[in-house]
Amino acid sequence: MARLVADFWVRAYLARLGQANIPAYVVRRGDATAGAVIVRVNRLDGTGVLRQRATDPLTGARHWMDLAEGEDGALDAVIARQSRADPDLWVIEIEAPDGRDLLDEPGLAD
Repeated sequence: MARLVADFWVRAYLARLGQANIPAYVVRRGDATAGAVIVRVNRLDGTGVLRQRATDPLTGARHWMDLAEGEDGALDAVIARQSRADPDLWVIEIEAPDGRDLLDEPGLAD
């Protein structure tokens, strides 16, 4: 299955969030073609969750998994580490007190 380039996927995801009235921002722009993407779900109470795309090693299926969850400072540290390891990394932050990120909808793991 062909994968979308990062920039196109990010723009499509932001548009989808906008249609659902979920505020979202690009807080770190990575490589337009091959950058990995982390989605930070900010619950607006000092906590959140970081999600990233993963590939099932047995089936090759792509899905979203939780990378980290906790207080904002701890999530900032995870993003800083990931950014040092991957300079092409994208970080999208959404503001969702209910944790709704639309990532588990069909098509968003691709």
